Amino acid sequence: MSDNLLSNINNPTDLRQLDEAQLPQLAQELRYFIIDIVSVKEGHLGASLGVVELTIALHYVFDTPNDLLIWDVGHQAYGHKILTGRRENFHTNRQLGGISGFPKRSESIYDAFGVGHSSTSISAALGMAIASNLKGDYNKQHIAVIGDASIASGMAFEGLNHAGVTDANLLVILNDNAIGIDPSVGALKKYLTAVKEGKNPRQNNMIKSLNFNYSGPIDGHDVFAVVKELKRLQKIKGPKFLHVITTKGKGLRQAEDDQVKYHAPGKFDANTGEIHIKSEENLPPKYQDVFGLTLLDLAKKNEKIIGITPAMPSGSSLKFMMDAFPKRAFDVGIAEQHAVTLAAGMATQGMVVFCNIYSTFLQRGYDQVIHDVALQDLPVIFCLDRAGLVGEDGATHHGVFDLAYLRCIPNMIVYAPMNEIALQNILYTAQLGLNHPIAIRYPRGRGIIIDWQTQHLGKYEKIEIGKSICIKEGSKVAVLSNGTIGNNVTLALAKMNHPKTIAHYDFSFVKPLDENALNSIFTEFENIITIEDGVTKGGFGSAILEFASENNYSTKITVLGIPDEFIEQGTITELQQYCKIDVKSLEILFSSY
Repeated sequence: MSDNLLSNINNPTDLRQLDEAQLPQLAQELRYFIIDIVSVKEGHLGASLGVVELTIALHYVFDTPNDLLIWDVGHQAYGHKILTGRRENFHTNRQLGGISGFPKRSESIYDAFGVGHSSTSISAALGMAIASNLKGDYNKQHIAVIGDASIASGMAFEGLNHAGVTDANLLVILNDNAIGIDPSVGALKKYLTAVKEGKNPRQNNMIKSLNFNYSGPIDGHDVFAVVKELKRLQKIKGPKFLHVITTKGKGLRQAEDDQVKYHAPGKFDANTGEIHIKSEENLPPKYQDVFGLTLLDLAKKNEKIIGITPAMPSGSSLKFMMDAFPKRAFDVGIAEQHAVTLAAGMATQGMVVFCNIYSTFLQRGYDQVIHDVALQDLPVIFCLDRAGLVGEDGATHHGVFDLAYLRCIPNMIVYAPMNEIALQNILYTAQLGLNHPIAIRYPRGRGIIIDWQTQHLGKYEKIEIGKSICIKEGSKVAVLSNGTIGNNVTLALAKMNHPKTIAHYDFSFVKPLDENALNSIFTEFENIITIEDGVTKGGFGSAILEFASENNYSTKITVLGIPDEFIEQGTITELQQYCKIDVKSLEILFSSY
């Protein structure tokens, strides 16, 4: 082989031809390769750098893809992808038409299970291991690599609890770096810290109590130690647990020093690690900051306000309130179900609870939303960040199902603000007191009002629940938009020089619908177009179609939104174009009337 080892490795079979003494060099090359590509193309950096040696060791020791390897979440799987036949097209990672940023079964036989949300690996690997036993294959290995933040989730514990009473050939590897996206929290984190420090829990081991063969902790950056231990565990049958200590961002000093910022740093200098900072002057605020700053302002005036987030304090900007009122704002770890029911419990005691969960992650607490909140009609305020198309994270992260899965729940108010002022005003309105739970959904990214914080923060107006707004009058076609996608309508109409035939209405409330306005619209207009950045099956447009059917209107209705398919990765602009809800597509459509 040439001096460059990585360039000659197209699959794990090639990797296994190396002498073990060459593995540290390969680790260095793989780390540099990840840094070089991600510095230009962007992506999840720190997690993949932290498991380079572990990744190499796993594919070196185990017979992948015959042995099944599952990466929990998948933020850390870049090295895995590069070593399993995707080195040459890794530069397309997270791009339209390129490879996914997460393991994906349809992409490679080495991706044993598709992931994107946390804490699924143990259950999936256990299912595979049990299936192997039933088929009489007792030698196949099943490995789940899970982080210390993910293993604290209820689903991970459910998997451990079941695995401990089986004879499944399962190896759970705990990649313990004391951080997920934000620092890990909770009693389990303290327990793992004590284990690492050699304190009493090492003897009184909770993993051993669950009938796992426990080993570790070992240095996850000592590739020889990891290979040696994996070879030993390979010969042991039944459920096994290996505790590995790693450093997120290993090999790039800045990524080690600021692990939160370098989780997904954007573009940066591959040599110095310096992030290319985009000027934020004359830019509108991020919607998450509108939420965070507004909530902080309201919390200063209303001592009953509580903030809750499952492991996303930075991403949701709840961190503003956590820093100012640490006893009233809670990061509960990756535990969406707990977050929802915790909020419900607080609401029964008269607290004003803002439960901030990314739209795609609230799906994990759906039963709790129905049974613990809506059934009891508790006025929990759900703030759903990253609603709609989120871009490069792709199908696992798009928040496109929330309008459909929430509007079918009795008692639930569903609201999508069109801009920053509407978002701050609905937050203000909700904390004044509502008779029902409310879900407020808003997108990833920036709004449209450059001077929002200096000119509007703190200047609140109460919103009338269920009321729509006429933005532009017209005579022939009524466009009904929900949420921030309505700004595309406004831009398209402006480019057309505001045609008098087309009216535009903001229907921020999907539930309850403004039926008075709808009766007038259906009476007045020949054509109605609905537009949303959620799925068309069961969403806002479906609600309008149901209204028309129930009231015997025969008006032609065109429903625009996310089609009935899983949308892959790409920029938000590219994905809106694909769904035909971008400005240009709307301009073409409107010009046909």
